[in-house]
Amino acid sequence: MTVFFVGAGPGDEELITVKGARLLGTAGLVLYAGSLVNRAILNHAAPEAKLVDSAGLDLEQQVELMTEAVENGVTVVRLHTGDPGLFGAIQEQMDALAERGISSVIVPGVSSFAAAAAAVGRELTLPEVSQTVIITRLAGRTPVPEKESLRGLASHRASMCIFLSVGMIESVVAELITEYTPETPVAIVEKASWPEERVIRGTLHNIATLVQEAGITKTAMILVGDFLTGKDYPQSRLYATEFTHGFREGKTT
Repeated sequence: MTVFFVGAGPGDEELITVKGARLLGTAGLVLYAGSLVNRAILNHAAPEAKLVDSAGLDLEQQVELMTEAVENGVTVVRLHTGDPGLFGAIQEQMDALAERGISSVIVPGVSSFAAAAAAVGRELTLPEVSQTVIITRLAGRTPVPEKESLRGLASHRASMCIFLSVGMIESVVAELITEYTPETPVAIVEKASWPEERVIRGTLHNIATLVQEAGITKTAMILVGDFLTGKDYPQSRLYATEFTHGFREGKTT
């Protein structure tokens, strides 16, 4: 007996994986995160599938619903936004199902941080600019370990993708500006890959004001770092004419 935890992708209905779409098409029960998942993605579900929005259900209710379906021989897809392994609260669901003898399979999805980077047309990792990407969030109702505070992580001055925090943008800036300069570029991507996607660009100096003026309070990714504007970077060695690797012999001048 198995429940499939499927990543719906960031919003665009074509950014779900082939496997995820196939499983949706075979499921008898689709339990989806209605407050986050683009309903257009449900077009991949079978016409006869039972579609249940989990927004109004607590953990126990969700697990009961999935358990009952599995015990009746129904294929269950638990549909989460983005990649379910990032801020998806799936571990508690899988553990509860395991206690009932039900296994889980995770089907990865395209994360919103990847869609946000695509929206701004930038590579997160540039040679000699940033080779590290920090994926995190500001502490809110759910705390974060002290060693992973935004202020502490900012000391690396790496590329940052900050989830679930745009509604506290002033606090985000206050934490980051202790390590990054005020001129550090920032981009806010609201609903990355959705038809209504919006991108706000600024710096740590003015981004809080720009976000407030735009009225963005949720469903947005905060991108921080010099990768957003850096043009003075060396090209990678991978495609250099003189670089030899297992598939190409380099040429000398």
